[in-house]
Amino acid sequence: MTDIGQKFSTKTPGETLPYRLRDRFLSTPEIALYRTLIEMVGQRYVVYAKVALNDIFLIVRPNENVHFFNKIFRKHVDFLLCDPRTLKPEIGVELVKPVGRTETRPNDQFMEELFLTAGLPLVHVPSSERYEISDVISLFQLAVTKSQNTVSVDVSQDAVPMCPACGKMMVLRTYRSGPQSGQLYYGCMDNPHCPGTLPIQR
Repeated sequence: MTDIGQKFSTKTPGETLPYRLRDRFLSTPEIALYRTLIEMVGQRYVVYAKVALNDIFLIVRPNENVHFFNKIFRKHVDFLLCDPRTLKPEIGVELVKPVGRTETRPNDQFMEELFLTAGLPLVHVPSSERYEISDVISLFQLAVTKSQNTVSVDVSQDAVPMCPACGKMMVLRTYRSGPQSGQLYYGCMDNPHCPGTLPIQR
């Protein structure tokens, strides 16, 4: 190792890093579903496993919605079907534990709302060690139909506004005093040199 390499090394000579390969990357139900998906979709989609949610989705106006970050941080969707040419995400597939007919786990509900908000179908497949292609196709059809019937999100409010006084980007601020104390508003990023403000439209 060169002097430069030694300078930036994270371990001492003779020391091994504390990382080991996991015994299994996918569980038995995940492997079974992966093989079923590959057989089912053929060349129509590329199937990826365990894709991080923050690699698929972004949070609009992150300084306003910072509390939503933890909802997707270090979480993944079990399988993501992508267009083979553009690799654009098309359909998510999530294994779920069988529950009562009317019961929905909070995490399963959040995942479905997340995908539907972004305009992507999410297929919930009950965990099993064996899957019939016809059953999985039926679940896909239900998910795609539900996605198509979902009201599209108004994205006109996604962008952070620009300052009406100087044209620079605005940032979220909080009134510290006065009758509006504690309320949020947009202030120019060049404050206090620029006094531009805008109320938050709710």
